[in-house]
Amino acid sequence: MSSQNIEIQKALEALKNGGLILYPTDTVWGIGCDANNPEAIKKVYQLKQREDSKALICLVADDRMLKKYVKQIPLAAQNIIDITDKPTTIIYDEAQNLAENLIAEDGSIAIRIPNDDFCYWLSRKFNGAIVSTSANISGQPTPKSFKEIAPEVLKGVDYVVNLRREKICNKPSSIIKLGNNGVVKIIRA
Repeated sequence: MSSQNIEIQKALEALKNGGLILYPTDTVWGIGCDANNPEAIKKVYQLKQREDSKALICLVADDRMLKKYVKQIPLAAQNIIDITDKPTTIIYDEAQNLAENLIAEDGSIAIRIPNDDFCYWLSRKFNGAIVSTSANISGQPTPKSFKEIAPEVLKGVDYVVNLRREKICNKPSSIIKLGNNGVVKIIRA
């Protein structure tokens, strides 16, 4: 069994038990949990010392999984996913099948389909959306590498994935809000 498969199994175990994981994504190191577990999501907000009115991003494996969590996927979303060469998170209207405390007050949800083998297989084998929020305390800088992650974050998770710890991460993803009314708004370029 490859080291990636071993890490996926250990991360899956933590996710299924309502735990928090610290894992490498296609952008920065993320704190993750089951996007359908309100208690786990509450733990993420507590760990980050972040108010729960600030929405979190979640990752899904592919388009098929995306359809499970969004009532209507605007045509523009598919075009953006197909043409963009950098990690892009899209905020969709009318989220569904996710924990209430993950969905923004306006009913929207931020979702990214990462171009990353580990994240793809983790989400695929978990068969669901996984929360992904930067591995920092709210208001502190986003760590660019594993060694920049604060000790309280490392201690606050149930499992730390042992892959790509030497990698220097790029910046967080772009965030685009796509309304079902056709309005496109760039939140973070």
